[in-house]
Amino acid sequence: MDKPKSTRGFASMDPEKQRAIARKGGESVPNEKRSFSQNPALAAAAGRKGGTHVDPAKRSFSQNHTLASEAGRKGGHASHRNARKVDAAE
Repeated sequence: MDKPKSTRGFASMDPEKQRAIARKGGESVPNEKRSFSQNPALAAAAGRKGGTHVDPAKRSFSQNHTLASEAGRKGGHASHRNARKVDAAE
């Protein structure tokens, strides 16, 4: 049995209406303030700068691949924990 389609929320809107709303969000920022879209080199420099502000000794995932793998696995299990409980109940 299919659930009735909701008529609430952004996802249930007509795709053209969604685009119109999304377009308004982009238009609200003046061109001169969209520096990263206007200057890719500036965006790249900002990304590099952000990465250098972390003490190399504290970049544990880049130093320890096993630790990074374990953290990723834990995150995956945590984010899917409720989904497994629902699947098991059916």
